[in-house]
Parts: sequence; C-alpha cells; structure tokens
Amino acid sequence: MVEVALRLWSLYRRLLLRYLGHSVREDKMKVSLRLISLLMVLFLSGCAHVITKDLREKVDPSLTLSQVRQDPEAYKGKMVLWGGEIIETWNLKDATTQVEVYQKPLGWRGEPKGVALSEGRFLVLTDQSLDPYLFRRGRRITVAGEIIGSKLKPLGEMDYRYPLLASKQIHLWPEYVYVYDPYPYSFYDPWWYYGPRWYWGFGFHYHYRRR
Repeated sequence: MVEVALRLWSLYRRLLLRYLGHSVREDKMKVSLRLISLLMVLFLSGCAHVITKDLREKVDPSLTLSQVRQDPEAYKGKMVLWGGEIIETWNLKDATTQVEVYQKPLGWRGEPKGVALSEGRFLVLTDQSLDPYLFRRGRRITVAGEIIGSKLKPLGEMDYRYPLLASKQIHLWPEYVYVYDPYPYSFYDPWWYYGPRWYWGFGFHYHYRRR
C-alpha cells in the first residue's frame, strides 16, 4: 500500500515539474506536498480491510468452507472470515436473523470476487433483526463469525448441511450499476469506449458488528 502511494506521489511530482517547470517555487511545492499527503491518507483509508484488525487476528485462515462442511461439529468455536452473495434472509421469531450465503473467494480487502468459483453455501446467524430488503438476494457480504455447528435444510430434493456461523461482524458491500448505451455510435470519438460499461452506484453501505 505504501509503495503504491509513493509511486503515485513520484508520478504527481514529475507531472508537476513538467508543466510548471523546474523553477517551481518552494511554497507551491509545499502546498502540493500537503495536497498529495491528504490524498494518500484518503487512498490508504479507502483500501483498508473491512473487518476490524482484532477480529482478523482471531480468524483461522486455514479453515475453508469445503473443509468445515465435511465435519462442522469438529470446528465449533473456531473463527472464520468468509463471504459471498446472499441467497435469502429470514427474520426469526426471537428477533434474530438468518442469512443464507453462496460462498465466493475474498480479495485482499475482504470483498467477494466476481467469479463463478464457490465452495458451497453457509448460514449466518445474527443477534439482531436485519432488513431483508437491504440484505436481499444477490447482495454481497463479508462475515467474520464463530462456527457454532451446522443446520440441515432441504436444497431441491436433497438435504444440505450448512455450516452455521454466529456473526461477530458483517459488511454489506455497495451494489454495482450496469449501464448500457443504446446509441453507442451517435458520434465518433477515437478515445471513447463504445458499448456496455460498469459504474459505481450509490449503494447503501451497511456495517454491523456484534457487541
């Protein structure tokens, strides 16, 4: 992270010298240095892991969902860091919430990757009620939780054993907005990309940590 920030600063400094000349006054350089320092702080804060450090230190990174599914009871009490796409969210009568998740591998920030690869499904149990609209099908979450056993549920015509996590912290990721331009060739621009594009949407960011 620091290496990336330093490279950005080096690039910015070279561009500054190119456009303002090598005789840039010291006061301008000081202002520029303050500006780039602020940008570096914002950049590094935005690239931090979404799960707190104290919880990540308790996680056993060697435990995969495939491994735990073979014998969930043997891993009771272990802390794991998993994530993926929500399949369904239920509000239970005791004011808790159960979330079924389709597992996806996580990136370095803890964000589920947009790949087809998956090790299966798991359940997350929270000690408070979550809104099923916010935690709806297709939304991506990252969970730090304690393995408390398993739950057998029907999946089609078979019974599927879900590892069950007691949530310690949940991060709900913003949604992507897909926009397709129906008139991509209305004018020609050699530097313009024609066709479908991905944009960041103004998705609702939800952060829940169990006390």
